[in-house]
Amino acid sequence: MATMRSYQDGCAAAHALDIVGERWALLVVRELVLGPKRFTDLRTGLPKASPNVLSQRLRELEHSGVVRKRKLPPPAASQVYELTEWGAELEPILSALGRWGVRSPTMPFTTEIGTDSLIIALRTMFVPDKATTAAIQLWFGHDHFRALIESGSFEIERGEFDEADATVETDAETLKHVALGKSPVDSAIDDGKMTIYGDRGAVERFFARFQLPVAIKAA
Repeated sequence: MATMRSYQDGCAAAHALDIVGERWALLVVRELVLGPKRFTDLRTGLPKASPNVLSQRLRELEHSGVVRKRKLPPPAASQVYELTEWGAELEPILSALGRWGVRSPTMPFTTEIGTDSLIIALRTMFVPDKATTAAIQLWFGHDHFRALIESGSFEIERGEFDEADATVETDAETLKHVALGKSPVDSAIDDGKMTIYGDRGAVERFFARFQLPVAIKAA
């Protein structure tokens, strides 16, 4: 394995960057925040990373104790990568970095976002409101998530509710523009990019609970 580059600096922040500061490393972590993935799934989430570079980053992260490999039991019997308990502690750091980065005047809002990236963005941009309650299912093709807002808290993970207030069937880009960019729901529906099954009001209350921070002014 190629030797990881190091700042050779005694600062703990410098050492952290030795571990996750290489190109694609922290995005590999992002792709594993919501659960284990096969190599092919990681390639789908990081299409611009070459297979060789992705393999190298996974080896480095595994060597550093951030990621581990695990073989699923039959009938799947496939190998997956997942965050270690220590690696999972990077999620709030990713969220803080996201809140900081989204305020940039050069933030590329028109660039496509992946499904897992969007889910993490929703976690990051949630604005608590104890008066809001909503159990919403988000369907992105075969990738389904259950989202619950209750008592000022927000939880979202892969899976489905036995009973939900509503189900939103869409794609990551459309949901990004509606929930974070506040594009009109009616426009997304009229364009055939979003379908809502169930309580439309619950969906509206759900979308209202996400807010981008104000961007800084360009120099």
